[in-house]
Amino acid sequence: MQPIPIGIIGGSGLYGMEGLEEMEEVAVETPFGPPSDRLAVGKLSGKRVAFLARHGRGHRILPSELNFRANIYAMKVLGVETLISASAVGSLKEEHRPLDIVIPDQFFDRTRGRISTFFGEGLVGHISFAHPVCPDLSRQLESAAAAVGVSARRGGTYLCMEGPAFSTLAESKLYRSWGMDVIGMTNLQEAKLAREAEICYATLALVTDYDCWHPEHDAVTVDQVIAVLNQNSENAQELIRKAVAQLGETPPCKCRSALRSALLTDRRLIPAATREKLRPLVGKYLS
Repeated sequence: MQPIPIGIIGGSGLYGMEGLEEMEEVAVETPFGPPSDRLAVGKLSGKRVAFLARHGRGHRILPSELNFRANIYAMKVLGVETLISASAVGSLKEEHRPLDIVIPDQFFDRTRGRISTFFGEGLVGHISFAHPVCPDLSRQLESAAAAVGVSARRGGTYLCMEGPAFSTLAESKLYRSWGMDVIGMTNLQEAKLAREAEICYATLALVTDYDCWHPEHDAVTVDQVIAVLNQNSENAQELIRKAVAQLGETPPCKCRSALRSALLTDRRLIPAATREKLRPLVGKYLS
């Protein structure tokens, strides 16, 4: 199959990609097990893309059950170099209103025990993660949002919690005191693994409602949340289509060489099985 340079991962409410032409479904096998679903491969805005529903079509997979490694590995073996993620979030600040989009540049981890690295089994790697998203891709997403008239703000911190229950009021107030911007359950592990896979990654955090700290939180109905989810999905799809159209042949950024000085293990001691397992990620550094 011809390499597919652009990947899209859709979260709650975004289970497909409108405008995807010449679409075919591809089942990708990985050494980490199956991805969340078959990937939809086709042309979007004239460019080859691969789309994956993060929770599976029909929303079958809990955040804590997601096979993040398989999802990112599948993107890598398809040839993805740029990965756009969309995710529903709660707002921890008054200025991030429902239907707004935040393009975070930082993450804070409140998950427990999730696997968020490809390394181990005889190969040690330590990536730089001070700046966890691709700044070039983030700017392109911000530009696309402006072009289609969607309210989006670049910068801010995404707090990734375990779930599936939402925060207690005490937790929500604590996160606000820390200066967090939005709260979700999925994107941190994707960002780490994308960096290890040398894929440019950025997140569209789609604000569904205010977290429970807000005095009007309890007045929000399920119907209102679903309506916002649907509108968020439409906004995200329009923004993504524009962003894909604007993505050009740009010089590789630092994301594309994240492993250059990250692998510490003596090459002679790396087990053959691990070499083969991670060949799509590290092969160019072990030859």
